[in-house]
Amino acid sequence: MLKHPQFDPVAVSVGPLKIHWYGLTYLVGFAVGWWLGRVRARKPWSPLNEEQVGDLLFYIALGVILGGRFGYVVFYNFDSFVADPLWLLRIWEGGMSFHGGLLGVMFAMWWFGRKAGRSFFELADFVAPLVPVGLGAGRIGNFINGELWGRATDLPWGMVFPQAPDALARHPSQLYQFALEGVLLFTVLWWFSSRPRPKMAVSGVFLGCYGLFRFLVEFVRQPDAQLGYLAFDWLTMGQLLSLPMILAGLLLLALAYRRQPA
Repeated sequence: MLKHPQFDPVAVSVGPLKIHWYGLTYLVGFAVGWWLGRVRARKPWSPLNEEQVGDLLFYIALGVILGGRFGYVVFYNFDSFVADPLWLLRIWEGGMSFHGGLLGVMFAMWWFGRKAGRSFFELADFVAPLVPVGLGAGRIGNFINGELWGRATDLPWGMVFPQAPDALARHPSQLYQFALEGVLLFTVLWWFSSRPRPKMAVSGVFLGCYGLFRFLVEFVRQPDAQLGYLAFDWLTMGQLLSLPMILAGLLLLALAYRRQPA
């Protein structure tokens, strides 16, 4: 049985200025995503040049932050927002929804595409392999904060989280998600997108794989206390929101290869 290290959530403190690890993980995710985006922009089939990558990243950053926070409020914790509206702005305390962030990024890509003269799926296929870097960084931030822990387990790597309501050893589900949504998903997408693919195919792989990985890890992740299980004593909100992603990913792949066989 292991014990969570209880990291100080504040990485740097200078007078009243406090920089939180959670914010730094987002910064790292965006910085690495920008660098990898410029690498992808050098491909002959890229829809963007290197200079446009930074512009697109600005739109995506807004989509991630605004969409992620809004999604968490709507899907997971609307009562907290009603009780304390300023809580919406305190993103360093955690509380970001991937599914809300995805909707925000989709809107940001559509908006940027209109200005740049690029179709939605041209940009989505370009951006998809960059997303796991941010997802993985965010899960490390969750682990540092000691939040979003897993269900109780007797496995040797079970970990006691002091912030949990009990002293039970739990799955370090944040690290599972880092491995699946960050490392594995990045590897699959970077390999798959390393050569020209039919339009929508890379987006389909992203949606299908992420939805599957998230659906599986939810079986060992503790559901949000304010929601619990939605049905069958195992279905969580994360799984419910991931099912449409799996179906959408399969549909996009089918359409991509039906319209333009490899």
